[in-house]
Amino acid sequence: MKLGIVGLPNAGKTTLYNAIMQTEAETSNYPFTTTTSNIGRALVPDERLDKLFEMYKSKVLTPATVEMVDIAGLAKGSSRGEGIGNKFLSFIRESDALVHVVRCFEDENVIHVYDTVDPVRDIETVDLELIFSDLEMIERRLVKVQKTARTDKSFQREADVLAKIKDTLEEGKAARTLTWDDADDLKMVESFTLITQKPVLYAANVSEDDLTGAPSAPLKALIDYATSQGANYYVSCAKMEAEIAMLDPEEKQMFLDDLGLAESGLDRLINAGYEMLGLISFLTAGEKEVRAWTIRRNTKAPAAAGKIHSDLERGFIRAEVVAYDNLIASGSYNAAKEKGLVGVEGKEYIVQDGDVVLVRFNV
Repeated sequence: MKLGIVGLPNAGKTTLYNAIMQTEAETSNYPFTTTTSNIGRALVPDERLDKLFEMYKSKVLTPATVEMVDIAGLAKGSSRGEGIGNKFLSFIRESDALVHVVRCFEDENVIHVYDTVDPVRDIETVDLELIFSDLEMIERRLVKVQKTARTDKSFQREADVLAKIKDTLEEGKAARTLTWDDADDLKMVESFTLITQKPVLYAANVSEDDLTGAPSAPLKALIDYATSQGANYYVSCAKMEAEIAMLDPEEKQMFLDDLGLAESGLDRLINAGYEMLGLISFLTAGEKEVRAWTIRRNTKAPAAAGKIHSDLERGFIRAEVVAYDNLIASGSYNAAKEKGLVGVEGKEYIVQDGDVVLVRFNV
């Protein structure tokens, strides 16, 4: 999973990035501190791996990873060269989804680029800059395709798709608001790597009080807006998350317990991202390695095997599958097999979250 972090300057993007990556990228109380893109990978927390690691006495434990790209803050006029964030938009075009960090806290010591806290205004400001960026790219491509279509009619379909996207963007709407009945058209749209085509997760950056008390007016406004757009959101205090990220696991859990939180903001962000993108993890386990593999929901067994190695998909024969809970309850793979809990699945089997899979293949 690759997530691109966007937002206004001083919204808390880099602070959130530091919390997730457990790094110390530069932050400041002043706008436009981030002058380069920050790119890193974080391990996806998964307690199931720890238990399998103990059961199999494995040598290596390999969690799934999430890649995060934090770019400079966008501001009104970024598409015309104001600020610096627009220079780095290319870094998030390959992202699977956007994490739009929105400031929902008051703090006179942290300057707001527009002086007041207004989540809806801030969201619309950033969204408009992303729309302008996509529109510029679509317009350039449309000119070339229309010219080619005059002599090669096979390009007319692409020209029509581009024109439809262009009209939508010019109306100030994101490309994701369009619906495509034809699968080939949708595949074509996805090849354009439009930023506004990507699903978005609004990350409400709140004060610590908002985490434990009644939501503030800015937070309520963000929740209402996200709900009206059918978008996902999650609530976190980036400053606090950055602080607890540096604690050891035991101290971190005590901190979360004191706040009455079941899991950290990192866990909630990753879970929200997986849910939004329809991702799950299946597991492989043995003496050499215990590992999590990320796939899309409804993936069939051969394609899932291909995530491990292309040879496994090409020479797929069958998969031996046991649900994680059944394996743990049985105490060992052999015990689960004796109880009839290990299924032998063919090419049409849909891999489920938490499946522990052993692939049989021949090439």
